[in-house]
Amino acid sequence: MALPPYVGPAGRAWHYSFLIFCGLVFLFLIAPILVIIPLSFNAEPYFTFTEGMLAFESDAYSTRWYADIVNNPQWVFSAGNSVIVAVFATLIATVLGTVAALGLSQAHLPYKPAVMGLLISPMIVPLIISAAGMFFFYSKIGLAQTMPGLILAHAVLGTPFVVITVTATLVGFDHSLTRASENLGAGPTRTFFKIQMPLILPGVVSGGLFAFITSFDEVVVVFFLAGFEQRTIPRQMWAGIREQISPTILAVATILVCISIALLTTVELLRRRSERLRGMSPG
Repeated sequence: MALPPYVGPAGRAWHYSFLIFCGLVFLFLIAPILVIIPLSFNAEPYFTFTEGMLAFESDAYSTRWYADIVNNPQWVFSAGNSVIVAVFATLIATVLGTVAALGLSQAHLPYKPAVMGLLISPMIVPLIISAAGMFFFYSKIGLAQTMPGLILAHAVLGTPFVVITVTATLVGFDHSLTRASENLGAGPTRTFFKIQMPLILPGVVSGGLFAFITSFDEVVVVFFLAGFEQRTIPRQMWAGIREQISPTILAVATILVCISIALLTTVELLRRRSERLRGMSPG
């Protein structure tokens, strides 16, 4: 975006200096990812750039580590577990978070800040503390080292993201629409699915995607609650680093990065759509 004509030399210098600083910060944050991606195509079983890679020789690059993901039953099994856990945890977190956000949007709700703080506490409390608490609690009720227990634990971690995104979507919601629906004879269920849900759907889907990413990348809770049969991709990556160093880990990491970028892009598109639905200018 061009600067206004009234901006002087000092203002222009500050503007471009700020852009350069932001670019350097962005490069610092994304540099580890930029290094991992080309290393995943290394033809040799090393975690460093070979002379052939630096010289851009075609023989120095290979997709063998991506093929190893498909051919290795441990990676396939872990990927299946990750998808199952993430999908079911996302469904549970989306339902619970949406219902909680709708309750928080009510003006007459008492102690709203305290309730909001309690709902988003899994984001604030150090993860290892939450994982340890879940381990002792789930061990008492027989859910430790089970798939349902792992799904519920991931749902707990994903629910705050749904609460925050749906609550943000409900800010400025025109409640006269729901009152008009009720005056026309629609019940609460019909009003929700015909009036509220279409307007908050982008926020619900965005929160669900954040919950999915959180579950798919989670490793600390998996260490505490999952057994060998419930291992996920992050757990398999950790085991691979400790037991057998292989660039297959870099290939898996590259795939996860691509999935995360695709999901975050979807979240941004949904955010812009939500703003358009509410008559706001997407920014």
